[in-house]
Amino acid sequence: MFSTPAFAQTAAAGAPSGATAFFLQVAPLLFIFVIFWFLVIRPQQKRMKDHRALIDAAKKGDVVITGGGLIGKVTKVDGDEVEIEISPNVRVRAIKGTLSDVRPLAGAKPAND
Repeated sequence: MFSTPAFAQTAAAGAPSGATAFFLQVAPLLFIFVIFWFLVIRPQQKRMKDHRALIDAAKKGDVVITGGGLIGKVTKVDGDEVEIEISPNVRVRAIKGTLSDVRPLAGAKPAND
């Protein structure tokens, strides 16, 4: 009534087509996901991979810290388990997955240097 049919047709012609409109709506979401991947997910995966390699490399003589906060020296490694001496003649067995840090004995330096 207020607009002519010719004017209505030209306004619709300027709108993007179905596939283009869908891409324009999805593109910002894809961009946010890519940014999220590079800033959050990828560094976390790298940290987990490095931590897993550190734990798997635990060997006899290394000082380890368990998830519960116990600090001790590895006396035996047997597959997925380690035996840790937390004080003289006190040894506990722990699963390697519960270790939070491994400090190689060779990397330690005297406190007075």
